[in-house]
Amino acid sequence: MHSERNIITNKKDTNGEKESSIPHNEAFKKLLETFFKGFIELFFPELDSLLDYSNTRFLMQELLVDIVGEEARELDLLLEIRYKELDSFILIHLEPQSYRDTHFHERMFIYFSRLFERYRKEHKLIIPIAIFTADEIRDEPDTLHMEIPEHDILRFQFLKVELRKQNWRKFIDSNNPVAAALLAKMGYTKREAREVRGEFLRMFMQLRTRLDTARLALIMSVADLYFKPDPEQDEEILKELLEQYPEEGEAMMELMPAWKRWGYEEGKEEGKEEGQAEVIRKLLIYGFSTEAVAEATEIPLEEIKKLQSKRMGNT
Repeated sequence: MHSERNIITNKKDTNGEKESSIPHNEAFKKLLETFFKGFIELFFPELDSLLDYSNTRFLMQELLVDIVGEEARELDLLLEIRYKELDSFILIHLEPQSYRDTHFHERMFIYFSRLFERYRKEHKLIIPIAIFTADEIRDEPDTLHMEIPEHDILRFQFLKVELRKQNWRKFIDSNNPVAAALLAKMGYTKREAREVRGEFLRMFMQLRTRLDTARLALIMSVADLYFKPDPEQDEEILKELLEQYPEEGEAMMELMPAWKRWGYEEGKEEGKEEGQAEVIRKLLIYGFSTEAVAEATEIPLEEIKKLQSKRMGNT
């Protein structure tokens, strides 16, 4: 049996510069791990109907040789799940991609071939999925094709999601947590930005009745990576929502400090720090690193580490 492990890697862009995306990568991977079924339901409904989610486990990340980059790389997420039609376990490889890489489609094939080489006796099917999160709208290649006249040597094609090509309005009536978390990363105009923010807050308010604090914090942390901070606008939107849904007044008041980094304002209210500490504790339990928690909450790293030490001392 393989054990689950989270891998955070610094990747390079086409100019060779490292991208400082550890908080983004960690939060995004944790979103896919936590809401894998929701992700497949949202973007690949046909595949969703073929999977048995009662038999799912994330595998230890595979160290693979990247011939294109001439360096060893680790897969972002690899899971094993039962495929109904084959009545057997298959592999699904999820690879988020946040920067431009002209060789990415080749790299996906290299990953696939390494997995096939290693697992072909155990698994009858390997499904590679790429999730493109770049801000630019472009047509990302998803196929590697080699041929000679009248004969295909190779035709490899992976599944892909290009978030900026998704129309955000298509998802606002969904109760899918992934839709809420990624709404700000989908396609919309500058004029629509405020409306997108309002719809996210409305969706988040509805999700709070179904999800625990840790999962809500995860959704908020991912969405917060994509929304540009605007506290005044957020308060205006929340007031408007309160007028539309007066019966949700108490929930609105709880949501407002949540959007402001869960209301962490030193010494402002008695008991506020205790509540914030509880959220941080759950994020740490959920697998986030101290650096990622500090980045997401804007709380000094040393304070996060103190809370972590205190938590470990109590276990």
